[in-house]
Amino acid sequence: MRGPAWPVGALLLGYPVWWALGFGGLAVVVLAVPMAVILWRRRPIRVPRGFGLWLLLLAGYGLSALMLSESPPGTYGELGAGRIVGYAMRLALYVSLLVLVLYLGNLTDRELPQLTLVRMLGVLFVVTVAGGLLGVLAPGFAFTSPVELLLPDWIGGNPFVQNLVHPTAAQTQKVLGYASPRPEAPFEWANAWGSNVSVLLVWFVVGWWVYGGRARRAAAVALVALAAVPVVYSLNRGLWIGLGLSALYVVLRVGGRARLALCGAAVAGALVFALSPLAALVGQRLDNPHSNDIRAFTVTATIKAAAHSPVIGYGNTRNALGNHRTITTGKTAWCSGCGHPPLGSDGQLWLLVITQGFTGAALYVSFFVGAIRRHWSDRSPVGLAGVLVMALVLLYMLVYDGLVTPLILYLISFALLWRNSS
Repeated sequence: MRGPAWPVGALLLGYPVWWALGFGGLAVVVLAVPMAVILWRRRPIRVPRGFGLWLLLLAGYGLSALMLSESPPGTYGELGAGRIVGYAMRLALYVSLLVLVLYLGNLTDRELPQLTLVRMLGVLFVVTVAGGLLGVLAPGFAFTSPVELLLPDWIGGNPFVQNLVHPTAAQTQKVLGYASPRPEAPFEWANAWGSNVSVLLVWFVVGWWVYGGRARRAAAVALVALAAVPVVYSLNRGLWIGLGLSALYVVLRVGGRARLALCGAAVAGALVFALSPLAALVGQRLDNPHSNDIRAFTVTATIKAAAHSPVIGYGNTRNALGNHRTITTGKTAWCSGCGHPPLGSDGQLWLLVITQGFTGAALYVSFFVGAIRRHWSDRSPVGLAGVLVMALVLLYMLVYDGLVTPLILYLISFALLWRNSS
């Protein structure tokens, strides 16, 4: 793309390249630098309503660094490189997202038309479906990225960093009682793929169906049908719930012939799906809710730990003693089932509770609730889609960690709403 919109095109259209290089979602940190320079030269800078909440969230995260060396009761671990690197990466992401939103909102419609931005998100949806199919068909696909080669071991060996810089097609997990792949390419983990594909689907429908011609609409139907394969193989109940609620939202908010057409399409799609082999896989997943106990333990332990620093949290995640089955700490050679994910890893809300206290969680919720309230009356396609994404954010924060790529898409959707009201 030419002109000042080039960093946006580099982020969205160039995302597969960033992923292959090992940057992935951290590309936004790199591109935030030229965005900030261009913004500074274009002063004065317009700011959206409600953005003060994001600034307070960012300020609170800065204060939470004071607690990085502390460990609440019931947790273990000392201040080390991993904890500091994780904090620094999240801080860089939060700041970069602030720059990204301001940058998008300060570009004119001539410099970056709304439909162009929406369709770039649609292109990323196509890439996401392709990555999902890669995860289904070639789950072992992985390679060492250039960034991974350049990182010193004390950084690259950190599990959080490793997920970001080491491209893989799928995560293999025993969700069904046996090893099965869950698509994650081109994102950092399987849950990020689930969150992102649903958000991108919203914008794909707007750009390729609502504003598409006959050929583009035909391609949209084929791509959405194709996407059903990795969506089911993701074994992602949060994604399935999100898609169901999205369909209900659209049916309730549109009227007339559009509502009848949507209901007819939904019934036909459900019938085709029920007769396909994919339905059996969904049934298996619903019969194996293996993660429920793990999530319940982790969320409970997160809230208990955060209660000891309710205002500013602890700056980063912590590891709890024991798990839902045992009091044993961590995995060992003789107990591979011991241990559990870090506190705060079961959803963005819980991550904020442990890293920034209940204050940070309240600011995050208020930011997206405020966006829904301000734009609810906008019944344009972009307005309806943007409000839907804001609602999905509030759903997914209970089960998905927003870092890294999901938050990027959430904030781009927020910027689309802001631009639409200008």
